[in-house]
Amino acid sequence: MPLSKATSPRKLVHTREYRFQGFEREDGLFDIEGHIVDTKPYSFKNSFRGRIDAGEPIHEMWLRTTLDLDMTIQAIEAVTDNGPYRVCPAITPNFQKAVGLKMGPGWRQRLKKVLGGTEGCTHLVEMLGHLATAAYQSMWPALERRSAERRKQALAEGKEPSGQGERPALIDSCHAYASDGEVVKDYWPQFYTGKD
Repeated sequence: MPLSKATSPRKLVHTREYRFQGFEREDGLFDIEGHIVDTKPYSFKNSFRGRIDAGEPIHEMWLRTTLDLDMTIQAIEAVTDNGPYRVCPAITPNFQKAVGLKMGPGWRQRLKKVLGGTEGCTHLVEMLGHLATAAYQSMWPALERRSAERRKQALAEGKEPSGQGERPALIDSCHAYASDGEVVKDYWPQFYTGKD
């Protein structure tokens, strides 16, 4: 269901589009790619580019992260095709500082520490922050397969499978995963805190 009709007359002044895609590679790694495009519905002067026409990207940037199943960045590529300033593309090599970082709790804080301020590009850092959720969605089936394989191996060795008693990190991460909600009650009844 779309948003309700706007209640006041208005005009479009800016459009930002994000696109994220996840790819499972044959070598067991994952490529997660992001693309951002900012446009205006009107033309305007720009002291570095001369003029930016209506619909022409003010910002157009790309990211590709290569991740292992632990969600650690093995490789990264950042590209700035369009920016409002001539110097914008010069910062993209600095994104190599993200290699070795692990996506997960505290991800955005780690990014800001390594690539914040003058060490990065606001738009690329923001996109890299959002890329983590696309990575998780892309990698979920492989993570589930790995977890099942580990449980099976532990049982075959006569051991208690690890992680069985651990509270999943998803619990209380959003409304749907509230510890007292129906999703947790259904998937992880041992961690359900609601009333029956």
